[in-house]
Amino acid sequence: MTATPRALELAVAAAEAAADKIATDIIALDVSDHLVITDCFVVASAQNDRQVKAVVDAIEEKLRGLGAKPVRREGERDGRWVLLDFVDIVVHVQHVEERVYYSLERLWKDCPSIPLPESVTAGHAAEA
Repeated sequence: MTATPRALELAVAAAEAAADKIATDIIALDVSDHLVITDCFVVASAQNDRQVKAVVDAIEEKLRGLGAKPVRREGERDGRWVLLDFVDIVVHVQHVEERVYYSLERLWKDCPSIPLPESVTAGHAAEA
C-alpha cells in the first residue's frame, strides 16, 4: 500500500510550515507499508525549545486550514520532542540533540522518502 493523496498533501503542508519557521533537516517518509496507524511521518529539527514550539504551532495552523487537526499532541511541556498525530500523518518536531540521539530516519530507513518542494529542502539542511 502507498500513502493516500490526502496524507501526502498534509505531509507536504506540514513540511512547508516547518520550513517557514526555519526548521532544519525536514524529511517526510511513507510508512504506510509498515504501519497501519498512519501513512506518513514528517520529521523536523529545531535549534531550541522555543523554536520547537513555534514550528509545532505553525504546522497546526497550516493543517487546520486544510481541515485537519491533531487527535493527539505529546511532549509539548518539555519542548524537546513534540509529536502531533493527525491520523493520516504523524509529525515529529525534535530539538537537534534529540534528533541526533533518536535518529528516527535510521529506524525507518526501509521506508521511501516523500519528495518535498525545493522551498522546504533548499537552505534547510541539517546543522549537526
